[in-house]
Amino acid sequence: MDALLRRMPLPEINAVVDAYNAVSVKHVLPIGGEDLAHYSGPARLVRATGEEPFDTVDRGEPVTEHPEIGEVVWRDDTGVTCRRWNWRQCVRTRITESTTDALFILERLAPLERDELTAAASELAEMLREISPGIQVESRLVTAR
Repeated sequence: MDALLRRMPLPEINAVVDAYNAVSVKHVLPIGGEDLAHYSGPARLVRATGEEPFDTVDRGEPVTEHPEIGEVVWRDDTGVTCRRWNWRQCVRTRITESTTDALFILERLAPLERDELTAAASELAEMLREISPGIQVESRLVTAR
């Protein structure tokens, strides 16, 4: 989130990424978008062992990094899809113009209230419907056990 705020004005990437970045900044809420066609297994939030691969780009060149031990990451069966909660997304699952099935993860941390999270999710869904009329949107709230 901080990295996105430091890059104001927001960079234009594509309509879908621009939409979730705008909602993220407006609500000061970390949002990640993932192309499910490139996912392997379920998305899960874990503490990294430090061995997981994270495919990214450094100075225009593809590189594989590894998260710090204990770092909070999103991952699938192949590796890390997003580091430091939803701060840095990998190349493999990023949303592109050819994405047809996507997962958006909105992370609510205190002091953000649940109704603010719901409002942000509704706003994102509406923006996505404007971009792609006729899309199907499903949502699920996941809470701590």
